[in-house]
Amino acid sequence: MNENQFNDLSSPAAYLTSRRSGRPRNMIEPGPNKSKIAEIVSIALRTPDHGKLAPWRVVSVAPDQRSTLASSIKTAYLKEKPDARRMELEALETMAHQAPTLLVLLSSPVESTKIPLWEQELSCGAFAMNIIHAAHAKGFVGGWITGWPAFNADVRDLFGSSPEKIAGFLYLGTSNAELVERPRPEVDDILSLWHPAPLE
Repeated sequence: MNENQFNDLSSPAAYLTSRRSGRPRNMIEPGPNKSKIAEIVSIALRTPDHGKLAPWRVVSVAPDQRSTLASSIKTAYLKEKPDARRMELEALETMAHQAPTLLVLLSSPVESTKIPLWEQELSCGAFAMNIIHAAHAKGFVGGWITGWPAFNADVRDLFGSSPEKIAGFLYLGTSNAELVERPRPEVDDILSLWHPAPLE
């Protein structure tokens, strides 16, 4: 595939067979504005959701809040790793400032329900993917990453509280670099036919 073949919006099938995330560090303006973000999240609301629980939340971090986010993440990191090196802290600073638009996705399970937690978490993952699909459909490029901040309770507490978890940081914008293909598994390594044992 070349650059022009990625995220082909000429048809649903063309898009799904050419979908490619962008690298947050390569994302520049324009990114989705407030109304476009609302449209993107609205599209993602069509995610499969057993029990109609909506076990996910999205927090939008405004551009002028990025420095505060970076400082808070570094404080949490130093609390856990007081001997952190300068390059580690710089990487966290960079992470907080990448891309024009940053959405923090929270897995927000509903505990007072018979729907298993695993199903709710699966729905959250599908919701994240649908945000990326919706961003691409709107002409932007999206990337979904985690990293250390996604698994730290202090960082989580910046956006929510237990039992919520950060499911990912979703970066949206316009790529300033050519998208390149990544290795994909072979279908035959993933897809198999069921061969049940004969009944006795």
